[in-house]
Amino acid sequence: MKLEVVTIGTELLLGAALDTNALDLGTALAAAGIDVTRRTTVSDKPAAVADAVRGALERTGAALTTGGLGPTRDDLTKQAVAGLFGRPLVLDEGVLRHIEERFRRFGRKMTPSNRVQAEIPQGAVVLPNPRGTAPGIWLEDDAGRLVIMLPGVPVEMRGLLVEQVLPRLVTRALAQDGAPVVVRSRTVRTTGVPESALAERIAAIEDALGPLTLAYLPSIAGVDLRLTAWEMPPDQADRLLGEAAARLQRELGDRAYGEESTDLAGVVLDLLRKSGRKLTVAESCTGGMLGARLTSIPGSSDVFVGGVIAYADDVKTGMLDVPRATLEQHGAVSEQTVRAMAEGAARRFGVDCALAVTGIAGPGGGSPEKPVGTVWIAARRGSETRALQRQFLGERDEIRARSAQAALALLRLALVEA
Repeated sequence: MKLEVVTIGTELLLGAALDTNALDLGTALAAAGIDVTRRTTVSDKPAAVADAVRGALERTGAALTTGGLGPTRDDLTKQAVAGLFGRPLVLDEGVLRHIEERFRRFGRKMTPSNRVQAEIPQGAVVLPNPRGTAPGIWLEDDAGRLVIMLPGVPVEMRGLLVEQVLPRLVTRALAQDGAPVVVRSRTVRTTGVPESALAERIAAIEDALGPLTLAYLPSIAGVDLRLTAWEMPPDQADRLLGEAAARLQRELGDRAYGEESTDLAGVVLDLLRKSGRKLTVAESCTGGMLGARLTSIPGSSDVFVGGVIAYADDVKTGMLDVPRATLEQHGAVSEQTVRAMAEGAARRFGVDCALAVTGIAGPGGGSPEKPVGTVWIAARRGSETRALQRQFLGERDEIRARSAQAALALLRLALVEA
């Protein structure tokens, strides 16, 4: 089954909001075996919506829209699509009761504009939306033309997509085509290896992937390797993806730390938990990013005890017992200082694992000997402290985020080897 996606919103065209709905739709529809042939973004103007949907119907016979179903004057998707089908909008009493009940539940009064959200193109199927006031709409005519309208609010769109739309689309596709085929992906996450070096390392595996494709997706966290199986039976796709992902992880060893959306901070916390260790952090240039990464993982409190943001040298000496002589002789951004920070934090908090980061995040503060992007990282496990220097490129926040990721990677290696 072929389908086009139309995302609606002037804010998307102006760059005032990210089009996360398009990303989610592409992933989910491909996994269900739906061939998304085109993606279009248009403003909130009815003529633009009608033109985009009309073109999609002419090319593929099916369109899925997001946005323009709200209660305000710029929410005109229903009107535009209903006009293409020659259908009037009629009040749906069931939808109206749902909206009224939702307002009562939250102790608010429903406005007349919200009543518009209960108007549905005649003959359309209502897709109930328990997360909001605007229902999804499934509109199909005798010629087989199909338009699916979903709210633009991401959490509402995703809920309707999974619960209402995908089951209907798969059933429709099977009725048309028989045996299902899918487009599925599987991602292996790596860190600490540049994209070019990674490509050389796994070249032999990439050459032997057969019907699968491999994409390199670099980011601040590292390089994700996305394997994709195209238009094949679900069982075959899952088998080939599993085999290829396992081969990549064996080849990459410690540089591969998980799959899909695995967070390196969560991996580190699990390793600490399994070994019965607790962790503290001492941060300078990262300014709390390490602590934020760790505490964003639910349940981290049983492993992570806290830390110190030692931005000023006086805090490094006063809170972490970094010798003043070390700072004067080697500077705040040095191996000697970062080792002393990690060891001081471990003593201060009475734990056996610690991470420390100190560096020059820029845009100023660098020198020929220590340019912007110079970062020292230390990881302490038991009585052993290992330190490394990294030279990061990018803007200030990029350098800081890369430093936090590199620190987590260093501690992970220490824990894995132990």
